[in-house]
Amino acid sequence: MDQARNIEQEVMLSEPPPVSTSPSRGHWWRVKLFRGMINDIRRRAPFYWSDWLDAWTYRVIPATVYMYFANILPALAFSLDMFAKTGMSYGVNEVLLSSVLGSVIFSLLAAQPLVIVGVTGPITVFNYTVYDIITPRGTNYFAFMCWIGLWSLLMHWVLAVTNACNGLTYVTRFSCDVFGFYVAAIYIQKGIQVLTRQWGLAGETSAFLSIMVALLVLGTGYLCGVIGKSKLFQRYIRKFIEDYGIPLTIVFFTGFVRIGRMNNVSLQALPTSRAFFPTKDRGWFVDFWEEIDAGDVFLAIPFAVLLTILFYFDHNVSSLIAQGTEFPLRKPAGFHWDLFLLGLTTGVAGMLGIPFPNGLIPQAPFHTNSLCVTRQVADESEAGQEKGHVSRVIDHVVEQRVSNLAQGLLTLGTMSGPLLVILHLIPHAVLAGLFFIMGVQALEGNGITLKILHLFRDKSLTSASDPLSSIERKQAIWYFVALELIGFGATFALTQTIAAIGFPIIILLLIPVRTFILPKYFRPQELSALDAPTASPFTMESVGGNFGEGLGTNSEVHITHADSLGASRDSDLIERGEARTNHIGPKDFHGRSSFGDEDGHGQAESIEMQRPSMGARKVSRRRA
Repeated sequence: MDQARNIEQEVMLSEPPPVSTSPSRGHWWRVKLFRGMINDIRRRAPFYWSDWLDAWTYRVIPATVYMYFANILPALAFSLDMFAKTGMSYGVNEVLLSSVLGSVIFSLLAAQPLVIVGVTGPITVFNYTVYDIITPRGTNYFAFMCWIGLWSLLMHWVLAVTNACNGLTYVTRFSCDVFGFYVAAIYIQKGIQVLTRQWGLAGETSAFLSIMVALLVLGTGYLCGVIGKSKLFQRYIRKFIEDYGIPLTIVFFTGFVRIGRMNNVSLQALPTSRAFFPTKDRGWFVDFWEEIDAGDVFLAIPFAVLLTILFYFDHNVSSLIAQGTEFPLRKPAGFHWDLFLLGLTTGVAGMLGIPFPNGLIPQAPFHTNSLCVTRQVADESEAGQEKGHVSRVIDHVVEQRVSNLAQGLLTLGTMSGPLLVILHLIPHAVLAGLFFIMGVQALEGNGITLKILHLFRDKSLTSASDPLSSIERKQAIWYFVALELIGFGATFALTQTIAAIGFPIIILLLIPVRTFILPKYFRPQELSALDAPTASPFTMESVGGNFGEGLGTNSEVHITHADSLGASRDSDLIERGEARTNHIGPKDFHGRSSFGDEDGHGQAESIEMQRPSMGARKVSRRRA
């Protein structure tokens, strides 16, 4: 016994002190200005050329085509919504130019080029709510929106300079799932609103045909996704259907409504304007210093505060989800620098009189997912014998800038005369169906949806490896889901009122609720199963890591790819045992494990290393 106790003491003395990746909890007023931005640039700059060279792979082509349609088609649908609710202030060209501005700036200069930037549902709500408040006062709408953008630019830059993105360390799946659920509901709501307008615009016959076409678009587009994930047909056929199914669905049903007797029904089509010109009779540059009173300039400040809150959360959450734990990324992130760029695009958009662009949900994670290279693995029994079943796992992500830039340039080309003529052929019903597809896809992978399905699933058919199955208090799952739905309901209900402009505050309040209130009513084991960090410690290094993550007696040390890629040598990255292990990409270590790339693009390499926890090593040494 004495000998075992002496060995244990020697092991404990030889262990290194615990290391935490959480931001230092010093005095809040001791802010090192520009520190976050400078570190982001230092971390990401060594990879800038590889961001272009790594694009020489097939996956970039379908990703570009897919994101072009996934970005432009919802944007066109939002333009239809804003066209109707802002007195034709924003139309197709304004929305397209906003998407071009965001994609070009962020693909060329951002530290996180995988994030797709464009016009979102929340900013659509913001725009027409401001219109409803301001225009009855006789204030020039474009000049007022410009001042909102300029004030917001200043606020974004203050947040970036003072390292405010370190607050993302507190963001978990809880607030992201609530916001994602809200965005999905907005998509579905907009689709319904487009259809209900048909009764007043084109009559009953057109309305009923529009409903049928929208449902057919939804069913066909969703079926393409199902086939892509199924075992039907050959692999290359499934991938083609998955990558190009939705764009081809839009093209098909645009022509389908002109077949037979349907051609005699008058369907409302997407309104367009002259090529490369604003919708209204004005120039692209807003005279913001002449067409507005001084009082209205300062009245724009509270609106700018709300816009900054919305963008701080919305854009950063888009970045987090696009770099989630399910994606084995190898290049570092940079939230502070990207927030600075977002302020720049916000100010420029205001001066051009176009909607403010920011990170898109669910397009941003869709972009990352479309760049994933997968490999096939065989399921094995406990005895190690193959059962004959196979599954696909993500081997690595093609991290590059070309697909984002290319889809932006394609969007710019869409503003040309011939393509605007083609866009004018798209019926409202097809755009409504597209809204439904985006909403259903966003709901399908949302954490709230998955928890609800778990609650109603047959327990005898539920896998024991499901983290939710390990929760002893089953009512804890119900309470957690109920809180998420209350947060969603409050946000969605507020956006249906004239106070809709204040909904970003509710979204922001979800963060302290999760961090400081929920731990008082839920056990740590329950929260670890119900919630999780949005991104890996490697991605969160830009903001100091995930809150509360550190080295404990029950933690595991995961050797990540940060040091091997030269991204940062300041600290070890620690990930909790229950979080997913990050995959180490090609050329990270000398010891490599190669796997054949099923997509036929050469060899993909992946290796995963981990050490046992300190507590486990003490026990094993003592038993020896």
